[in-house]
Amino acid sequence: MTILSQNDKYCRKAFKLGHMLAEHGHAVVTGGGPGIMEAANHGAYEIGGRSIGLNITLKHEQHPNPYLTDCITFEYFFARKVSLAMAAKVFVFFPGGFGTMDELSEILCLMQEAKMPKMPVFLVGKDYWKGFDKIIGKMMLMKLINVSDTQIFTITD
Repeated sequence: MTILSQNDKYCRKAFKLGHMLAEHGHAVVTGGGPGIMEAANHGAYEIGGRSIGLNITLKHEQHPNPYLTDCITFEYFFARKVSLAMAAKVFVFFPGGFGTMDELSEILCLMQEAKMPKMPVFLVGKDYWKGFDKIIGKMMLMKLINVSDTQIFTITD
């Protein structure tokens, strides 16, 4: 597995977003790991904002990044996902691996089934998310989801 450089375009965007959110008084909560998560935390941390990491013990990526004002380490994914979702006002997903897909699908399903309030969900990186969007289109064609389900999220740059 490769960790993205902090000079990667998505890391730069995450840093800027973390900075802007903290600048406006919002806490930035990530999985607390390296790469894009670190960039978002760094953006918030740099201006003295609250930068929270909800880390998890894994065979890789288990060390919290150095830009956290608060960190909780979890043993189990379900507890971490509940903590990530419970106080959120908005969700922003950058390119990621299986964990990102797991968390995204969980959030979309909970909103689809009205198990949590609908709130903005942004998927950053049109090139990255176009495959996901294609799968969503197939689900719609097969009538596995409704057109309204596709309005739960926005793909953007």
